[in-house]
Amino acid sequence: MLMNLAALKSKELMPGYHGKMIHGEQITWAFWTVEQGAEVPEHQHPHEQIMYVVKGKFEFTLNGHTQIYSTGDIVPVPSNSLHSGKALTPCELMDVFSPVREDYR
Repeated sequence: MLMNLAALKSKELMPGYHGKMIHGEQITWAFWTVEQGAEVPEHQHPHEQIMYVVKGKFEFTLNGHTQIYSTGDIVPVPSNSLHSGKALTPCELMDVFSPVREDYR
């Protein structure tokens, strides 16, 4: 099955976070366009997550440790880890989650 990212509809799943989702049998691949200043509050989930910063500067806190990530940075997020984030600039991010994020369908 051929898909094209530009053809996928974007959903604002939280304020300022516009996502396009691809769901496989075991993973969800999320492509985010994030508005400057948009925040995701501290949370945790059973999914393992890997975040990739495609473009911009993103402040990310993982288990109480805050760091600023920028274009090209990769952040592994273990299952059930407390984390939060804020876009310091307009950002483009990619996340991969396993297992599938049913709440993102």
